[in-house]
Amino acid sequence: MDELIQALKQLLGTTYAFYIRAQGCHWNVEGSNFPQYHDFFATIYTEVYGAIDPMAENIRKLGSFAPASLRRFAELSSIPEDVKISTARSMLDQLLSDNAVVLDSIVVAYDLAEANGQHSISNFLADRQDAHQKHAWMISSALKQK
Repeated sequence: MDELIQALKQLLGTTYAFYIRAQGCHWNVEGSNFPQYHDFFATIYTEVYGAIDPMAENIRKLGSFAPASLRRFAELSSIPEDVKISTARSMLDQLLSDNAVVLDSIVVAYDLAEANGQHSISNFLADRQDAHQKHAWMISSALKQK
């Protein structure tokens, strides 16, 4: 069970980093398609934000404390911090790459939840996988050239 708890904590840190990245894109995007990108990034970060509390609650259900500081989230995250502001296309590229990291973390935690008979947690993680697969599809579609 300890492995599952650690995987969920890493997923929480990684998800929080992804949320911050998407919100940063929302705040800082510029260009001729600003309104569309601004709304697109808001859709992503809003959806991800809605999963953060239930993710922490799943850690609590397993009898562990959920990490609750920016420093701890940064330690747990598999997404490296990046403070530069870039173009809309670069933001999309980075968000797609970061989304793949989140998906990898979900798969690890899902497999451990299943192995430990924690099916309610694996169901939650399956829903998160579906949400991030949709994010990947939408970001990839936004990156396609005519």
